[in-house]
Amino acid sequence: MATKAVGRKGGQKGVQESVQKSVQKSVQKSVQKSVPKGGRLTPCLWFDTQAEEAARFYTGIFRNSRVKEITRYTAAGFETHGRPAGSVMTVAFELDGQAFTALNGGPHFKFTEAISFEINCDNQKEIDYYWDKLGAGGDPSAQQCGWLKDRFGLSWQVVPRMMADLFKKPGPAADRAMTAMLRMKKLDIAALERAARG
Repeated sequence: MATKAVGRKGGQKGVQESVQKSVQKSVQKSVQKSVPKGGRLTPCLWFDTQAEEAARFYTGIFRNSRVKEITRYTAAGFETHGRPAGSVMTVAFELDGQAFTALNGGPHFKFTEAISFEINCDNQKEIDYYWDKLGAGGDPSAQQCGWLKDRFGLSWQVVPRMMADLFKKPGPAADRAMTAMLRMKKLDIAALERAARG
């Protein structure tokens, strides 16, 4: 009798564990479906009136990109937001699968170099492409060490993936690479590697 009781208890425990695992899997699937493809974090970019223009500019540069949704201001709240009813309020878009929101919030806030987006490039061809596309119409005086400002004032870093390898180990090679980089505007992979080698 004792053996049967233990067996029944063990069986009940096994069923409970199976049910718990099933519930956990269902919850995980539900959570995964509710989280946007790009993750939970969505950078929100504040523009004066150029949100849609900027979103279409960026999605025209990055692959695997799209404008997803546009919302518009209503007459309600005009005394607060001051935007014409029917004008664009937000633009949801993706760049290389990363979610972004562009907001038309008025001229109150401007972009600064304190925030930038880093583009990790596999080769010089990619660096040249993003540098030329994003830098078109931007401020040339803001171009330094792989940084640039686009025509909306947003800062980008166009850098090779291998650059961190040049500075992992302090020493003469890293010093030479750093000296070379500080003299550059657009980064030149071959020139950085030559400097590191001495």
